[in-house]
Amino acid sequence: MKNLTTTGLNGNTANTISGKLNILLADYHLFYMNTRGFHWNIKGNKFFILHEKFEEIYNDLAEKIDEIAERILMLDNTPAHTLSEYLKLSQIKEQPNLSDAESTVKSVLDSLKTVIALQRDIMHLAAESGDETTTAQMGEYIAGQEKLAWMLNAYLS
Repeated sequence: MKNLTTTGLNGNTANTISGKLNILLADYHLFYMNTRGFHWNIKGNKFFILHEKFEEIYNDLAEKIDEIAERILMLDNTPAHTLSEYLKLSQIKEQPNLSDAESTVKSVLDSLKTVIALQRDIMHLAAESGDETTTAQMGEYIAGQEKLAWMLNAYLS
């Protein structure tokens, strides 16, 4: 049983999954910061609806950020934890100066597409590696985010 993590996964496999989880962690941080900014800066006749919705979204993202970091630790790796690392790793970019309903909701949808795609990739890798915990975690995230994306698309229609 050489080179196994505390979870029983092969160390190389755990490192590969953790590397992708660190990218996801960075994506979540940028997604969180953008959504928090939208919450603060939203203007217009959709203010009350979106101000509350953005708060709900960023609170959910904060919870998932912690869960992702903890999963990386369970895989015997270190979660990225500096802004410079997040900016380097993230596929999601900063979205300054957005304050209208359409552009902020579109940005949230774009971020959802990015994290859902990466989570699917991680889920398939984890499943192939016998990492049921990460597979389940990613599946749970995707299910909720697909529903949110559907609702936000309906909002924009």
